[in-house]
Amino acid sequence: MKKILALLLAALMIFALCACGSKGSDSGKDASGDLSSFKIGIITLHDENSTYDKNFLDAVQRAKTKLGLKDDQVMIRTNVGESNDCYEAAVDMADHGCKIVFADSFGHESYMAQAAAKYPDVQFCHATGTTAHTAGLANLHNAFASIYEGRYMAGVAAGMKLNEMIEAGKITAEQAVIGYVGAYTYAEVISGYTSFFLGARSICPSATMKVQFTGSWYDETAEKEAATTLINQGCALISQHADSMGAPTACEAAGIPNVSYNGSTAAACPNTFIVSSYIDWTPYFEYIIDCAVNGKAIDTDWVGTIETGSVCLTEVNEKAAAAGTVDKLKEIQEGLTKGTIQVFDTATFTVGGEKLSSYKADVDTDADYTPDTEVIIDGIFKESQMRSAPYFDLRIDGIECLNEMY
Repeated sequence: MKKILALLLAALMIFALCACGSKGSDSGKDASGDLSSFKIGIITLHDENSTYDKNFLDAVQRAKTKLGLKDDQVMIRTNVGESNDCYEAAVDMADHGCKIVFADSFGHESYMAQAAAKYPDVQFCHATGTTAHTAGLANLHNAFASIYEGRYMAGVAAGMKLNEMIEAGKITAEQAVIGYVGAYTYAEVISGYTSFFLGARSICPSATMKVQFTGSWYDETAEKEAATTLINQGCALISQHADSMGAPTACEAAGIPNVSYNGSTAAACPNTFIVSSYIDWTPYFEYIIDCAVNGKAIDTDWVGTIETGSVCLTEVNEKAAAAGTVDKLKEIQEGLTKGTIQVFDTATFTVGGEKLSSYKADVDTDADYTPDTEVIIDGIFKESQMRSAPYFDLRIDGIECLNEMY
């Protein structure tokens, strides 16, 4: 009897050890065995010359280093257009054994969906997309971040700079006009410039904004021309949702304060760069790799936040920023984290002179962009909560769009 009990105990111990070795917390193992067999593919619209794409390329390298992946476990294709080239790149990566294929641009989405339908055992993840939650594909995933909170904080820094200029007599309160270089008249860009404006106006109540669209995510000449147009129209400070150095360098040449996006431009623009908001995609890459190697489901719509380390600000350039900016931004970040500050609080803006208590947004995207979901709850426009990609498309008072680009 003792011998039988001893054998049973030994068997139970072996079973327990095997069970512990298969837990999701062991990032060295995947559903089939070993992380060394894992591969991920990364598709970007441009290369490292685009600040937007560079964010992804830098993030995947950080994730690769942290997780101990080798160079041949990460396939990277840059300068892949929003065309069938994306589908071909995604299929090639799947054929080469990638368990995850990731693409970074809005226009890549339909091609990623085609690839996902062909390869049901491969996970296809896409930044800024809108259709994963309605596509009916278990292996298609969208991701974004609550970057509107980062832009709001950057706007606060802009508002402090405008106040400093007013107090110094460089501009009047009525001349506190912000210029904004936008890529397209999409909800993502509207959400971005509106959150930036609301942050600035929370500090400088007289602030207004003019927006010039370029019709491209990355066009240095067009972005520089747009910034120059805005400066010539009297804008006292410039920000952007476009991916080149065009606007920042135009500001440096003209001596106009600048808040950039997707990374610091302090090295090239030491006299005018104030701060930049950006999304750090490292947490997302770590998350999807962990899910893949441990056989866990990836969120259909994943939203990175300040708390996840996804919504970030660069260091403040105190040479150009207003005094006290660093401390103020810490205060604002704390308020956003605690929920005491809500970026899209409907009490802080009007549309056509009216405050809103209800609004249906186009969350379940269709060909006609039909509004389908109530997004104002308890007086707050709930951005990025019904899906990961922005859907704030309201034209609020105080912002003038000089043109339209779709």
